[in-house]
Amino acid sequence: MLERLNILLELGGPVLMTLVVLSIVAVSIIAYKSLQFVMLLGQGKSFVSIVLKHYRAHHYEDALRILARNRSPVARVMDVAIVGHARADLKEFMVREEIERIAALHLERMRSYLRGLEVIGTLSPLLGLLGTVMGMIDAFQQLEYAGSRVDPGVLSGGIWEALLTTAAGLVVAIPTLAMLNWFERIIQRTAHEMENAATQVFTGAVNEPPVDYVTSQLRAT
Repeated sequence: MLERLNILLELGGPVLMTLVVLSIVAVSIIAYKSLQFVMLLGQGKSFVSIVLKHYRAHHYEDALRILARNRSPVARVMDVAIVGHARADLKEFMVREEIERIAALHLERMRSYLRGLEVIGTLSPLLGLLGTVMGMIDAFQQLEYAGSRVDPGVLSGGIWEALLTTAAGLVVAIPTLAMLNWFERIIQRTAHEMENAATQVFTGAVNEPPVDYVTSQLRAT
């Protein structure tokens, strides 16, 4: 297997070697992002309804305790919304601006390294095409040097070697772009869930929270 891989790398030249390096980078990014998303979102979103139930019943400490145990960006946004809404010294627009800041911060962290996947998914087919063009040029040069003693096997062998890089570029690009789109979809859904949860905090409050709770129980944002 290793010997066959060495033969393919020799046939593909520096272009194929570059694609192999890009594939390793892409796999590393995909593995890292998958682990990150599992850690952030693996607890699901069932906690949202439980937190809102405690919040509407004015069990603020219970609500915040549940949020503190959850790493989800949705939990962090709800935490800021509950704490900010309970503070009488803060205007609602100030709390909403802080929620937007926290949400944007978490979304930016979730988008980290995705630009790298986009670049790899875009460049890989182009590199493969470049390798094919270079291989075709070499094959036709050999055909020219052969003159009247043309061997069809030489030409077909050169074309096969040239097309190898195009195939390799597509093999790298297709799963990379597929995973990129999946990650972006998860981020879009998370952004929607954060907005929905924060809105429910503001629209779901039955009464203003007690002043003594605001002054003595809430932690500072």
